[in-house]
Amino acid sequence: MFRRTFWFTAGAAAGVWATTKVNRKLKQLTPESLAAQAANKAVEAGHKLKDFALDVRDNMAEREAQLGDALGLGDPVDRELPAQRGFAVIENTFSTHTKQPKYLENTRYSINNRNEDH
Repeated sequence: MFRRTFWFTAGAAAGVWATTKVNRKLKQLTPESLAAQAANKAVEAGHKLKDFALDVRDNMAEREAQLGDALGLGDPVDRELPAQRGFAVIENTFSTHTKQPKYLENTRYSINNRNEDH
């Protein structure tokens, strides 16, 4: 008699357990549940991406500081300005017979010089 009662109880418990498992799985597969799971995954991925971006920014600032120290960018600056470079200057008026822009004197550039280092 105890044997039958034991197996009956074990079978009933297994049936309840299996029914509960199936119902949980069915609830997980409803469209609303799938949408909520996708939204949670998207939020989680966004947090991970934000943490990654913050780590990259921190490491970038640290590396810039290291490079600045290596190049001496933090050293005091000499306030004397470098010598001014010469620039080609074009007058806004055109000469009447050539219709070309007139260059000011003492420039080494001409309008026909197209050598632009390439």
